[in-house]
Amino acid sequence: MREYEAVRTSEGRGSDDPAFYLALPHKDHTSRHRWQWKIRSRSYRYIERNILPELEHRQNRPLVLLDLGAGNGWFSYRLMSQGHFPIAIDLLTNAFDGLGAASHYRAVLPRLFPRFQAEVDRLPFASGQFDCAFFNASFHYSEDYSRTLGEAIRCLRPQGTIVIADSPWYSREEFGQMMVRERQKDFRERYSFPSDGLASSEFLTDERLAALEARFHFDWKVHQPGYGVRWAMRSWVAKWKRKREPAQFRIYTAEVPPR
Repeated sequence: MREYEAVRTSEGRGSDDPAFYLALPHKDHTSRHRWQWKIRSRSYRYIERNILPELEHRQNRPLVLLDLGAGNGWFSYRLMSQGHFPIAIDLLTNAFDGLGAASHYRAVLPRLFPRFQAEVDRLPFASGQFDCAFFNASFHYSEDYSRTLGEAIRCLRPQGTIVIADSPWYSREEFGQMMVRERQKDFRERYSFPSDGLASSEFLTDERLAALEARFHFDWKVHQPGYGVRWAMRSWVAKWKRKREPAQFRIYTAEVPPR
């Protein structure tokens, strides 16, 4: 965790300016990770316009939601601004990139959403309390996808919904493993340690997603928000330059079958 926090601080993942947090995900006031926040913004807009309304219609009331791997809490902030009741979960509690940064939202929210320091594999909640569990750019940090998903499902009400957004997907396992090796090499050169201090699965493939379908007896629905022409051309450019396939980002939803 100390290594991870050191890297995030070095990368400039937070700010001393409250406006930085209030603008997320639609604008990065630091301009250090503009392309990543552009993806987050497009994904959030898709969730806001295409996924949340369906869930709201099904429940006919504000939603009680888990924000798993919440980081600085921007997603919970946006959900609460829409009248929902999110619970933010993360291991990091610092005021820069962890749950402590959520203090910046106090000025614009009627009350601050609850925050819990916890592992996503060991959630401190009784079973069957939540309508939906969101893994927003966080599912790939899981060490064991089946265990992590099973714990989220335990906390959902019957026919609750799982949403996975902005975790990297590759068409073949080998491309994902190449990405992991490249990342570890880069981390050793820049920080003198690899990127696996906190073990994680790092990426998704169709095979990995199919294994989860079989394990939990549901069907993923795949959503593909538009990220722009330049983003869509990345795979073709990589082939032309004979480079590794770049990651793709999608949104996956699944309704958990009745227990």
